[in-house]
Amino acid sequence: MSDVISAVSTPFGRGGIAVVRISGDGAFAVADKFFKRAGGKTVSEMDGRTVAYGEIFFRGERIDDGCATVFRAPRSFTGEDTVEISCHGGVLVTADVYAASLEAGARPAEAGEFTRRAFVNGRLSLSEAEAVIDLIDAESEDAVKLASGGAAGALGRETEAIREKLIALISAAYVQIDYPDEDLSGLDDRGAADGIDGIIRDIDALLATYRAGHAVMRGIDTVICGSPNVGKSSLLNLLLGRDRAIVAPVAGTTRDTIEEKCAVGRVTLNLCDTAGIRESDDEVEMLGIGRTREKLENCELTIAVFDSSRPLSADDNALISLLDPAKTVIVLNKCDLPAACPRGIPGFDRLVRLSCVTGEGADRLKEVIEGMYIDGDIDYSRATVTNARQKAALDRARSLAASAASSLAAGATADVAGMDLELAAAALGEVDGRSVSEQVVDGIFSRFCVGK
Repeated sequence: MSDVISAVSTPFGRGGIAVVRISGDGAFAVADKFFKRAGGKTVSEMDGRTVAYGEIFFRGERIDDGCATVFRAPRSFTGEDTVEISCHGGVLVTADVYAASLEAGARPAEAGEFTRRAFVNGRLSLSEAEAVIDLIDAESEDAVKLASGGAAGALGRETEAIREKLIALISAAYVQIDYPDEDLSGLDDRGAADGIDGIIRDIDALLATYRAGHAVMRGIDTVICGSPNVGKSSLLNLLLGRDRAIVAPVAGTTRDTIEEKCAVGRVTLNLCDTAGIRESDDEVEMLGIGRTREKLENCELTIAVFDSSRPLSADDNALISLLDPAKTVIVLNKCDLPAACPRGIPGFDRLVRLSCVTGEGADRLKEVIEGMYIDGDIDYSRATVTNARQKAALDRARSLAASAASSLAAGATADVAGMDLELAAAALGEVDGRSVSEQVVDGIFSRFCVGK
């Protein structure tokens, strides 16, 4: 944390400009060594939030001209002294400007280190940092809106408000223990129980946003499965809007899983096109079928494709026996041809008739999938739980609060309930990083690119 770090913060390649970001105590002194302002003044003399034009030098030779933007601590993204050097966006010139910053005394930044410093220095909560990478990785407009609300601190504010209610209850309980003969806390057992019930309702309201938040931001692990030559790869291409998988009339064309990510309505799907399930003597094909079965067991959503122009085969019926109706959408493909398949499959409520050739039924399929995860409109201004780490922390907080309520109902003393409430407050603190392990923090920032 005491080092001056540097990284190229714009994408690699040709472009109008590139930005080299330098942060840390001594960042301005580093910039002074290779950026020379017009008029002879140094970067160190600049006021915060100002920009200056100048020339950039590498190993004593002028290589480019550009601008230096200065942010003085603590009013910067990282909370440290920061300078951003904007140069022309060529591959080689950008590399030279970056190399000049390293020769001037900075070290290469690690992945996500700028944002990690912002977290450590109190400029961002952990949930806000997660929202930043979600914003960068967003695959749809809905994901952008949801991540933008998270980056603005909506989830952190909501969990902090609940945590403050918990702390008030804990304080009142301990005052009651320390001064039992004096009514200093103003809280009786009924009031404590009502307070805990209110906290549980607040946590439940947040947890209720997870299904939609997860579907929009992280994506639903989805398997497209079916017998050979029913149109699985054609469906993948239709959902993606491009030819990603090879489509051929020969059964068994897809031998291995093909994985892609796409937006289907407001839901993001982590799609996996799989080998057709059938009995085969081909060893390679059977390996692919084995992977298909494994994916089926672990996925969150199954799109099971059947050829509506032919009767159900033994392979189709074998597949049906593997499916979980609760997470399956049945697709009867080739509805542009005369129907020979039953119009429904017993036990499965979600069924869509589709033609991958004409696109008929594609909008209906998207509506059905979206409806499984999103009920009505999404309020992008409200706090939304978007990942499993946040949900797990809230689940623990709810369980501990419920345990405290049960203790009070069973006649336990306030200090017994207070211990559970303290643990619940700590669990809530994990959402925005108040109490979270170094390993968890490392895992979160490993998702970031170098330069952010």
